[in-house]
Amino acid sequence: MGRGKIVIRRIENCTSRQVTFSKRRKGLIKKAKELAILCDAHVGLVIFSATGKLYEYANTSMKSAIERYNSFKEDQQVTNPESEVKFWQRESDILRQQLHTLQENHRQLMGEQLYGLSIRNLQDLEKQLELSLQEVRTKKEKILTDEIHELNQKGTLIHQENVELYKKVYGTTDAAALATRKNAFVQFPYGGGGGEYPQTLFQLQLCQPEQEQYCETSGSASATK
Repeated sequence: MGRGKIVIRRIENCTSRQVTFSKRRKGLIKKAKELAILCDAHVGLVIFSATGKLYEYANTSMKSAIERYNSFKEDQQVTNPESEVKFWQRESDILRQQLHTLQENHRQLMGEQLYGLSIRNLQDLEKQLELSLQEVRTKKEKILTDEIHELNQKGTLIHQENVELYKKVYGTTDAAALATRKNAFVQFPYGGGGGEYPQTLFQLQLCQPEQEQYCETSGSASATK
């Protein structure tokens, strides 16, 4: 004789319920493993016990199984015309809200529509502007420093070319002494008007701008000149 048919209903006895849960959970996970191996299926199994304990099994990874499930559900919703309309309406509302927030932030950064902001909000806005200004200044100084470095390299190359020309015209001994001098310059004893035109190696660097000083002269002093 075979076993009698089991009525599927909640087991009232707590101990029997826990024993049945443990046995059937193990059997379900075993069947899931066999299904994945035999049929080359992508299987993801999630079980929560009555006490809230989690049991899971995935033949690849649970994260990839959940992502694949969510992607499939989204594709299914889009294929339905009514669901597609609702989906794009939600997307439109989200984008509209994001655009409104960005426009409001832009106006506040421009110093407009500051009414209604608290002291904390104004302080946060001030910090954001200071950080942005600091980044702009840092970028500007980097560009200027790179340009000055490039100009200094060009000046060094020009100086070396002048030394080579000096060697060819006046010999190697004087040119060797000339090349070892710091901030050396090359003078050519010929030129327009009989003057001398020194070629000096300049070194450029980035400096803080100096403040102009203005002095006022008295009326009597200007009168005496």
